[in-house]
Amino acid sequence: MTTLTLAVRDSSTMLRRNLLHMRRYPSMTLMLVGIPVILLLVFVYVFGGTLGAGLGPTGDRADYANYVTPGILLITVTSAAQGTAISVAMDMTEGIVARFRTMAIFHPSILTAHVLGSLIQTLLGLSAVTGVALLVGFRPTANPIEWLAAIGVLVMITVALTWLSVALGLVTRSVETASNLPMPLVLLPFLGSGFVPTDSMPTPVRWFADYQPFTPVMETLRGLLLGTGIGTNGILAVAWCAVITVLCFFWARSLYNRKPAG
Repeated sequence: MTTLTLAVRDSSTMLRRNLLHMRRYPSMTLMLVGIPVILLLVFVYVFGGTLGAGLGPTGDRADYANYVTPGILLITVTSAAQGTAISVAMDMTEGIVARFRTMAIFHPSILTAHVLGSLIQTLLGLSAVTGVALLVGFRPTANPIEWLAAIGVLVMITVALTWLSVALGLVTRSVETASNLPMPLVLLPFLGSGFVPTDSMPTPVRWFADYQPFTPVMETLRGLLLGTGIGTNGILAVAWCAVITVLCFFWARSLYNRKPAG
């Protein structure tokens, strides 16, 4: 059996294991969808009438729903990162990885399965949140190619943050710590262009908001879904995703290879 065949076989087996865990313990998936939906409803129906001023032709809640939805989608991705870190930390601290290491399997398949499982879970969550956004007034103008490009951007940022969360799950000594480390990621859409334009912020905050990784991702999603200008944001979004993915992949692999399990 070739190495590639072994990798595909064992990764598929580990992925089935992760999917079974998601089915048996649906609370994490419900939280993944629930928190962004609650934020969407609060910002559109409580703050949307005020924050929507100047953001569209009418400046009402519908215009704000269009503006805020990309930020809510990023929060959905970051919420999934916390669950991935917890899942990885549980595997590393409860002894199951120690048992896997004694077996004749393709050992990187354990991490690969976590990444693929989280990607599937996140895409399901993004679909549900997008459906709710459409119900509350989100009206994208994208054609099929632009939709595919937007999905591609979401997949890239999901993979990047998933590898980051895998590394965070490996670097911690407990599940409790793993659940807390990814939480600052949820704040980045707020400290970017997720909920208000960055030009309305004080200068130091605006500088951070303009140059942090999530702002070009959100602006690219807006441009693709709503027809606004993208400029250099598309290139920056792809570059940030690629850099985070590569660095965190090698970080996670290094941690996994040298860290004792159990």
